[in-house]
Formats: sequence, C-alpha cells, structure tokens
Amino acid sequence: MPRVRFAPSPTGYLHIGSARTFIFNWLYARRHNGTMILRIDDTDVERNTEASLNSIFDGLNWLDLGWDELYRQSERIELHQRLAQVILDKGLAYRDYTPSENGEREGFVLRFRVPRESGAVVKFQDAVYGEQAKACADIEDFALLRSNGLPTYHMASCADDADLGISHIIRGQDHLTNTFKHVLIFEALGVAAPEFAHLPLLIAPDGSKLSKRRHGAVVSVMTYRDAGFLAHAYVNFLCLLGWSPKDDRERLSRQELIDVFSFEGINRSNAVVNFTEEDPIDPKALWLNSQHIYAMPPGELAVHLQPYLTAAGYTVEAGKLRAVTPLIQERIKTFRDAPAVADFFFLDQLAPYEAAELVPQIGDAAMALAVLERARPALAAAEFTHQGLETALRAEAAALGVKAGQMFQPIRVAVCGRKNAPPLFETLAALGRETCLRRIGQALEKLR
Repeated sequence: MPRVRFAPSPTGYLHIGSARTFIFNWLYARRHNGTMILRIDDTDVERNTEASLNSIFDGLNWLDLGWDELYRQSERIELHQRLAQVILDKGLAYRDYTPSENGEREGFVLRFRVPRESGAVVKFQDAVYGEQAKACADIEDFALLRSNGLPTYHMASCADDADLGISHIIRGQDHLTNTFKHVLIFEALGVAAPEFAHLPLLIAPDGSKLSKRRHGAVVSVMTYRDAGFLAHAYVNFLCLLGWSPKDDRERLSRQELIDVFSFEGINRSNAVVNFTEEDPIDPKALWLNSQHIYAMPPGELAVHLQPYLTAAGYTVEAGKLRAVTPLIQERIKTFRDAPAVADFFFLDQLAPYEAAELVPQIGDAAMALAVLERARPALAAAEFTHQGLETALRAEAAALGVKAGQMFQPIRVAVCGRKNAPPLFETLAALGRETCLRRIGQALEKLR
C-alpha cells in the first residue's frame, strides 16, 4: 500500500499550491488505503519560524483532512548526516573545502560527485509528464551537507523518503528538475526511487506563477477560511485546479473525490487562479461554495452559521436558527453572508427604511395603508403556519380587491425592512406572531 508525504517548509503561511499538493497526496493515500505522512521540512534554521509553522498547521487543520504520521526533519538530522556519510564512503561524494583569507582550508561542503564524464543519463517515469531524461553532463555537483554540517534540502528530503519508505512523491512541477538529483541520491543509497507525479503549477491571470511576495493574500489558504468558506468546498475547488474527474462533474463530496481521483486526471498545463486587485477570491471557488452550502442539511449549516451571527452581535437561539436556515440557504454564498441576509430575524428593531418602500410597485400609499390595516388583525387571528398564513392573507387580498403581490409586498417590507427577503409565509412563521404584529404596527405609523 502506498506511503505518501506532504513536506512543507515553515517559511510562511500555507500557500494555495501547497494546500493542493497536500490534498492530492491525501486523496491518493485514501483511494488506495495508504498512509498519509506530514513531514515538516524545517532544516533551514535561518528561514524557519514557529509562527509560520503554526500558520501551516492552522491551514491544514481547517482543511479537515488529517494525516496518519507526523515528523520534523530537524529531529532527524543525525539520520541525514549518517546517510550522507554512506554516500561519501562509497566514493560518490567529496569534501569541497572553503579556503580562508590566508589560504588555509577551513570548513567544507559535502558534494555529490555527479559522473559527468560517464556519458550516463538519469531517467525516471513521471506519472503526469511521462518519461524524463537528463544527461549527467548537465547536472552540477550539488551539495549534500552545508559547511555547518546541516543537510541540504536534497539530502534531507531523500534520506527521509528512503527511511520512511515513501512509495510515491507527489509534488509541484517546479520540483521536477530536482528529481534528477534525487534519483542519483537514491541510487547512491542503494534504495529504489519512489514513483514520481509532478503537478502543474498554479498561475495568476497574467500567466505569472502565484507568489506570496507578489500576490499576497490571494495565495493564502487563510484568505478563504476568513472569507467564510466551507472547508470542503475549498478542497473541491483546489482539486479542480489542474485535475478533472473526466465526467463533467464539479461539485463533489469528499468520498466522491476519493473514489475518482487518479493521476490520469491530472493535466499537464498550468491552472489559472482567477482574481483581481479588488477581490482575491476566485469566482469559481465562490460559486462552488454556494453550491455546497445549498446542498448541506440545514441543521448542519446552522451549526456553521451560528458563530458568524454571534460575532455580528446577534443573540441567536438554536431552535430559531434551525427554522431560519432553510429560508436563507439559497441566498448566501459564504458563511459571512449570513448576518446581512438574516439580520431582521434577530433584531429587536429593524434598521430604518423609507415609507415609500412599503408601497407596491403598482399601487400607492393608500393601498399600502389599507393592506397593512387588514393584515394586522388577520395575522392576529391566523394559524401561524405556512398554510394558515397563506390562506388568511390571500383571503384579505381578495376582500380588498388587490393582487397577491400588492398584498404581500407591504407586509414583507414591514416585517423584514426590505423588499428582497425569503419567502413570505415561512418568514412570518419564523419571526412569530408577536414580532410580526409589532413591526406591522410600526409600519402603519410611517404611513399615517
């Protein structure tokens, strides 16, 4: 069974491309009942920070996929040095001394001795890009250990991959050129190289590579979390950047992604993340999020919405929120939309609105006044269910000789404070009789 790894360096927040690499590794492991390893590549002590490490964990934890084993390279340096010594003892590496100002040898870098004069060619089969080959003559003698004795990325990565029994290395296409050096290291260690699958890069709309330095918040996973995205919707979106299930499906559940993921579905061309200077969120991601929200069981969605409504200052009773959630489910694209869409359900007093908004599109203030004067006693006596409210209000419209829309709009504005709101009868029922009568009374005062 496969053993795969995601190996981030803690030098910043979790990059959108890194998150996709983690997801593809995770999907491959879960599809084939394998092991997902998280390995923190933290041997670059000058660049690594604890804050960056915490940020990476925050991002991965938000994705809510998990891993099976966890390692830190900084705790495995003795292994890296020991295996570098194995390569040196075989004569496949050498000490490259650094001369001091007076010409004496001080420290040394341990370099791999690439057989450039042999005419040999390094080859490997990539699951995405096919056969890859590079002449040893075109590969420089690269460092295995720095002058301070610490391993380079090449040495540490290969040593850990060999020791941990990594079967498949799934990583970004920008690492493809490193793979020739890594194949040489695996051969020198006398172990079989893992299988490789390199992923197409994520690029900006202008064709440039997505960069933390250049594009800032656009490439941070936290930008989407903080925008109120459902974690799995974001996972779904990232999967579609450079991969396709080949059956035109776009919204896929976690299990569906596991069931259909394969290297054959990965494209060779780079994938564009669309954004603008004004908006860092990809419109496709926003659409997918809305589709996942719409498909959620309302009770589950209510749990996600509660903290956003509470943070906006509303006192939210769980039972009422469960009643409100189905009414706003189609109207929100992210969890953060909920306070703006559902505020009137939880306010003691509606935000100010103009009396003119109570007037139907075809009608006048006198009609609106007449509608509300008939609606108030009707609602006071009606059964507060969808059927009871509809029957009562349609009867009043008929008695007044007005169309249903002319009857319903003044009531909708009176109880919601806006023209655009969820379906009227469900809204009235969720608000309750007392609130509806009080708000209609306040609307009548505006019109008189």
